[in-house]
Amino acid sequence: MMNILFISLGCDKNLVDSEKMLGQLYDRGYTFTDDEQEADIIIVNTCCFIHDAKEESINTLLEMARLKETGRCKVLIAAGCLAQRYRKEIREEIPEVDGLVGTSAFDAIWQVITETLKKGRGEAFADLNRLPLSAGKRIVTTGGYYAYLKIAEGCDKHCTYCAIPGVRGGYRSVPMEELLAEAKNLASQGVRELILVAQETTLYGTDLYGNKQLPRLLRELCRIDGLVWIRILYCYPEEITDELIDVIAEEKKICHYLDIPIQHASDAVLKRMGRRTDQKQLRAVIGKLRERIPDIVLRTTLISGFPGESEEDHAEVLQFVDEMEFERLGVFPYSEEENTPAAEMPDQIPEEVREARRDAIMELQQEIVFARGEELIGQRFLVMIEGKLADEHAYIGRTYMDAPSVDGSLFVQTSKELLTGDMIAVEVTGSADYDLIGIPVDELETSR
Repeated sequence: MMNILFISLGCDKNLVDSEKMLGQLYDRGYTFTDDEQEADIIIVNTCCFIHDAKEESINTLLEMARLKETGRCKVLIAAGCLAQRYRKEIREEIPEVDGLVGTSAFDAIWQVITETLKKGRGEAFADLNRLPLSAGKRIVTTGGYYAYLKIAEGCDKHCTYCAIPGVRGGYRSVPMEELLAEAKNLASQGVRELILVAQETTLYGTDLYGNKQLPRLLRELCRIDGLVWIRILYCYPEEITDELIDVIAEEKKICHYLDIPIQHASDAVLKRMGRRTDQKQLRAVIGKLRERIPDIVLRTTLISGFPGESEEDHAEVLQFVDEMEFERLGVFPYSEEENTPAAEMPDQIPEEVREARRDAIMELQQEIVFARGEELIGQRFLVMIEGKLADEHAYIGRTYMDAPSVDGSLFVQTSKELLTGDMIAVEVTGSADYDLIGIPVDELETSR
């Protein structure tokens, strides 16, 4: 049987698609390799959300294309967002790509491989508002102790800077019974942390059930044996309800951590972005979350240098960040995306200004995070172990305050042998930049 090298680029939502494609191929007898020289088939699940992601996807395809001359590779397939958005361009400009798979047709990956092997070319695209079939095996690639659960596909918000609706289609919730079955299966495989993702998680269920069903879904997930943490990402601030806040506060398994992408704080810029909130509303929802859940950790993202952003707008963002004291924050310089309204707006900001404004926000955020780290010394947290530092009596872990890949770590100093996925109590003894340092205390009974 042929060996497949699978490369997944982009966001965690794309990763879920990759894991489901891997599962389908495994069920059909394919084997997998990490050695590009041993790969007969190479699949790249691409991203094109911003310019840098697009560039990475193209470069990866070009790099893999060379293996058709230097390695065993017979078939190169581009899947995901770049393939969906630039189908024609890839065919014309990267002829080494043999197969293409669109975002709403990833469940046809094995048919595309079969077709390509027979005819030399193959592709699968479907209506963007189709929800790909997700039944069958899924191969978790995150280490086995945490996994992402994609609860919806697409988006209806149409923010002026974003190309996602044109690449991923309109908002479609995954039926709750499918999600619960998938979550139970993941838990039975040893997953202890379930991370809910979508282009927007807060609207879950509105298209299927007529109203927001994220609170109900969360309560059902909390009943699943084996899950210890449930984390929620991508919550649009205007859709956060009192009911959702109550569920987060009441259910012990739900991490007191919420990812709320706000993108800006100036009312004028928010309006041009097509966002549904103003600064007053942002302050209200943040204040309500902090009042109702005092130990909540809030993560947000911002865009610097949006078209027409004045120095006053930028100063307003700095003031807002300083006052809100987000525990976690990321900033992206504005990226012009073709076929979006923002790309056609006047007063585009020079790239160096976008980056300088990004740097200024991150410098301020660094001060906030470092001060917060000092305040945490002496406090105790449940920590999930993620690995061991080579040649040191120390392990890498995370608290409820940190999502994988995007946030910091807690380094646990101990000579005791721990395993990935273990969860232990740790007292914070120090901080180092964005990370914490600690020692085990009052060890917990855990099962792997």
